[in-house]
Amino acid sequence: MPVFKIQHITKYEYDHLVKESINEIRVLPYYCNDQEVLQQSLSITGHPNVHSFIDYWGNQVGTFSILAPHRELVIENRLMVRTVNPPATTTNYATGFDALAKDVGIHLNMIELATPDRIAAAEAMETIVGEVQGTGESVATTVETSSHYIYNNFQYIKGITSVETTVDEILNLRSGVCQDFAHVLLQMLRTMGIPSRYVSGYICPNKNGMRGEGATHAWVEAWIPGQGWAGIDPTNDVWVTNKHVKLAVGRNFNDCTPMKGTFKGQAEQKLSVYVSVAYEDGETFEELNRVDTGREKDKSATPPEQEQPQQ
Repeated sequence: MPVFKIQHITKYEYDHLVKESINEIRVLPYYCNDQEVLQQSLSITGHPNVHSFIDYWGNQVGTFSILAPHRELVIENRLMVRTVNPPATTTNYATGFDALAKDVGIHLNMIELATPDRIAAAEAMETIVGEVQGTGESVATTVETSSHYIYNNFQYIKGITSVETTVDEILNLRSGVCQDFAHVLLQMLRTMGIPSRYVSGYICPNKNGMRGEGATHAWVEAWIPGQGWAGIDPTNDVWVTNKHVKLAVGRNFNDCTPMKGTFKGQAEQKLSVYVSVAYEDGETFEELNRVDTGREKDKSATPPEQEQPQQ
């Protein structure tokens, strides 16, 4: 059962004073049997009171406000987490789509997670699904084959997409990063009627070649009859084991955004995210990312209130 020390710093810098910043954060670990939080500390510019609640998806959410004028907002979260999953996942390959239909009929809240988004490239998606969905295959095999397809047909390239990039755009680019691949996999699985949800968190492989280390990571959980929610990481084409730390789940990235909010002011802003992961053997991996939020301000307009970019 490995233990990871994680430091996550989100930093907003403004070129003019802003005020009345109202924010929502999802950087507190998800409560589940797969992980234990041993230590946790949260530090925010101005030391505001943080009000906590559990959202619709079961995520821990914190809300806070900074009313005074400021040029910088820093949220620092430190975690010590023990993952209790086995090093190798035992996947149930025995159950098929008939059993899945029964599960969805019993758990009606899964209908939302089994319904695909409307996209322009629906026909292209149906073609892809036709390539991976065999007659009579188990649900787990179909999920695994879908992950294989993304891993083999999409390139991992940083900097060409943002949090605003759509599934249509990703299908056209055939490239992206972890959140892009998670969104494509969600669309594939839901097109086949498999309930699936987006997961945000960290990957902590200790320099074993897996992509996404040292930054917030994203993967998918699919509902496997007879097993329950099973995590699969299309960026690395692996079932999730004890190297993944879960922060939040939802229908898509917007439900799991580590930080979002609004402020009043006429300011340009820069967003950077620093993540470090320390391992039990003394190794540390760290990375600083300048985040493209996909929302550049129109300099010809100066509205009194702007939405803060989502990470």
